[in-house]
Amino acid sequence: MFETSGHGGSLDEELFEAWLEKGRAGKVGYHYLIVIWNSWENDFRPAYVETRERIYDYQRNIDATEEMIAVYDLYSESRVVLNE
Repeated sequence: MFETSGHGGSLDEELFEAWLEKGRAGKVGYHYLIVIWNSWENDFRPAYVETRERIYDYQRNIDATEEMIAVYDLYSESRVVLNE
């Protein structure tokens, strides 16, 4: 998954599925999974948010070493298209 140029390797599908499960199991009431590429650690990592507004907040405040790769709805597992 997410085998794009500039990212060292790909995201394991089983790990991605585990991230979805973890987000759904959270007591905070997360609704979205943000897949982040961290160039400092050379790895993917998850971020969870409750609303679309929080996605845009996260996007505006993302660290210089990070890149938002994709956003998924935790319940439908569909990719979310953002207005850029």
